[in-house]
Amino acid sequence: MKEDYYNILGIDKSATAAEIKKAYRKKAIEYHPDKNPGDAKAEEMFKKAAEAYEVLSDPNKKARYDQYGHQAFDGSGGFSGGGMNMEDIFSQFGDIFGGAFGGGGGGFSGFSGFSGGGQRRMKGSNLRIRVSLSLEEIANGVEKKIKVKRKKQAQGTTYKTCSTCNGSGQVTRITNTILGRMQTSSPCPSCGGSGQIIDSKPPNADASGMLLTEETISVKIPAGVVDGMQLKVSGKGNEAPGNGIAGDLLVAIEEKAHPTLQREGDNLHYDLYISFSEAALGTSKEIDTVTGKVRIKIDEGVQSGKILRLRNKGIPSINGYGSGDLLVHVNVWTPKSLSKEQKEFFEKMANDPNFTPKPENDDKSFFEKVKDMFS
Repeated sequence: MKEDYYNILGIDKSATAAEIKKAYRKKAIEYHPDKNPGDAKAEEMFKKAAEAYEVLSDPNKKARYDQYGHQAFDGSGGFSGGGMNMEDIFSQFGDIFGGAFGGGGGGFSGFSGFSGGGQRRMKGSNLRIRVSLSLEEIANGVEKKIKVKRKKQAQGTTYKTCSTCNGSGQVTRITNTILGRMQTSSPCPSCGGSGQIIDSKPPNADASGMLLTEETISVKIPAGVVDGMQLKVSGKGNEAPGNGIAGDLLVAIEEKAHPTLQREGDNLHYDLYISFSEAALGTSKEIDTVTGKVRIKIDEGVQSGKILRLRNKGIPSINGYGSGDLLVHVNVWTPKSLSKEQKEFFEKMANDPNFTPKPENDDKSFFEKVKDMFS
């Protein structure tokens, strides 16, 4: 089970945005890879702190996390709302470190975004799409075929070594200060740190040698996702030039309204309306569930407001903790107008508290007549 984001940053739920940022900076500096070289545990804590900050610093994500916990962002089948890598962290939150590590955090050279010689592997931009799902699809899981327009490297594009940095991906500057000569390194402005620039490209490609293409992507959505949850399909965003790595496809879940069922977490609610006679004499009713219709028994004498619980007929937990329940709310319909016979029946009951109806000796019993009377 994932550790609570508030515990990771050492704050409580009432923390302000400024307090959240301050707590993250403190943790990030404490576990920064430059300060803890070769320490796998420190690197893991560094990633956890970044993941916690990425959620808690966003008001919308924070609200979803406060309501649903980790299930608001965690998926299965290749999806993940977290699991940030070093490149994600430094590209998104590098400014958080200030001057604590020389280059604002981006000077760290040990993470996977850089290859030998200081070259930086560019990452393509992420793509975001919204997928609308019915309650039945959410309950059972579904595979969606989605058309996505994404940039891909054009065939025939070639690269050559950047002349500005001679392929190193970095440029070095020496500055004279009162403390002596200071040497600083930064990504090459000509190649962006990749060490390569375009040599030739097809005429229909853009300046980076990329083409906008349409691709059909199969997305497996696990059962139990929540409205507003964001799933990640790695490597299905825009590609990057040269030896770069593709961005990700972020799939935002949108839950369609159901005509008869209302969702509350993993539980479902159904409003069942029955007549007065059905409430008095009992009946059976067919109701909707996310797996089809089922028939339930209503005992005689049921009261309006009674809640019947159908166990495991709700939404499966995305974390694998079973399924929620279907709660059937019984509502007894009271007639707005009464016939003469109906009025006489209720008047007898109201005026004589000891009134006990008895079946009459004819082809129908008294109770059957009552049922006919109010049906």
